[in-house]
Amino acid sequence: MRVPGTFYVNNRLKDLLFEELQTYCQRGDHGGFLPAVKQIANVAGLPGIVKQSIALPDVHSGYGFAIGNVAAFNMADPEAVVAPGGIGFDINCGVRLIRTNLTEKDVVDVKEQLAQALFDHIPVGVGSQGIIPTTARDLEEALEMGMDWSLREGYSWAEDKEHCEEYGRMLNADPTKVSQRAKKRGLPQMGTLGAGNHYAEIQVVDEVFDKVAARKMGIDQQGQVVVMIHSGSRGLGHQVATDALVAMERAMARDGIQVNDRQLACARINSQEGQDYLTAMACAANYAWVNRSSMTFLCRQAFAKIFQSTPDDLDMHVVYDVSHNIAKVEEHLVDGKLQSLLVHRKGSTRAFPPHHPLIPVDYQLTGQPVLIGGTMGTCSYVLTGTEKGMAETFGSTCHGAGRARSRNNSRHKLDYQQVLDALKTKGISIRVASPKLVMEEAPESYKDVSEVVDTCHNAGVSKKCVKLRPIAVVKG
Repeated sequence: MRVPGTFYVNNRLKDLLFEELQTYCQRGDHGGFLPAVKQIANVAGLPGIVKQSIALPDVHSGYGFAIGNVAAFNMADPEAVVAPGGIGFDINCGVRLIRTNLTEKDVVDVKEQLAQALFDHIPVGVGSQGIIPTTARDLEEALEMGMDWSLREGYSWAEDKEHCEEYGRMLNADPTKVSQRAKKRGLPQMGTLGAGNHYAEIQVVDEVFDKVAARKMGIDQQGQVVVMIHSGSRGLGHQVATDALVAMERAMARDGIQVNDRQLACARINSQEGQDYLTAMACAANYAWVNRSSMTFLCRQAFAKIFQSTPDDLDMHVVYDVSHNIAKVEEHLVDGKLQSLLVHRKGSTRAFPPHHPLIPVDYQLTGQPVLIGGTMGTCSYVLTGTEKGMAETFGSTCHGAGRARSRNNSRHKLDYQQVLDALKTKGISIRVASPKLVMEEAPESYKDVSEVVDTCHNAGVSKKCVKLRPIAVVKG
């Protein structure tokens, strides 16, 4: 290890980490991912890493890097690497929050119709295809322009862009570095939710912890209705990552790069393979922002139809859009010196503090909004970034609950009908494209999101602002 590994956990979350490690030791090295504890240590041994390998409270095992791992690499170090495993296969999987001026009283009588309208408007499920017409030329432009393409085509409002990480566009995107196979996978999926842990939820404000910050976000009362959309770059992002891993294995052999786990395939940042991946990753990130923008457009149409109004009159503005799986060049203090770093955030969220130049004017006094999606049927949170987080975790915090059970374990231990019935008992309307896949996303499969959020809040790396409760869920 070149740097230490640091874990942000409470006693309960720590026990879950050791349970994962114990299960691995009992199983032996027979396939599957390494446990998160080992993965955090392996990342700490990568060339060019600075300060520490960070595990946030929702950490669990993933491909190469643990999900919930943050690691930064010195751009000035010629040995420093970029690792696709540190971003993940669903590049720029992220969350968008849309507010409304409706209250729970306004929607309670039409909740089922509203859930059905969202389900009808937004294509969901494995292999779902978009309903927004997209040509091959449109895709090329969207990969390069991100939300600027959505704005030009009329699927996005100008102010949406202002409330989006990177303003919805990574400028280093180069569509020529994205393979034809990736483009073929991405073309029919623009504007689709997908499956797995992706969802569109109608939520209500359950509790406000910071009234000033919430008011800045346009959240001004308990019971206010909001919509949360969680999705990513679909098949295109997955193919970009797959293509890069193949190229980087060759680069490692050529450059003599040694790692502790072959899933940590990487390349020097300034190598051809490293630069090709970063420009292709930027394209996938732009695609994900366009994808969430297209679904925002469809969501606004669904609400307008049910309430016989316009999205503008319903005040359906984007509060913020955050990325969970991404690598970006940022400036941070390391040992008292300002350094340019390539920060890998996998299953973690950027959480910049007040007055940071990269957050919107609207949030300069409160800090960047951080959107923490809960599990199906459990609460979600809005946090804000802090100076302590900037100093300790490269301005990063958790991204959600984090898995406590593997998908395979959930399928075998849980009954999908019981999961659906439990949601109905809580008064939550649900629309699911693949009912038998809901066991994988049942609350029992995940850690307690409130414990995760409270751990970050108590550690000071982010600050609680708003708690949200779901009333309707749309899933793939």
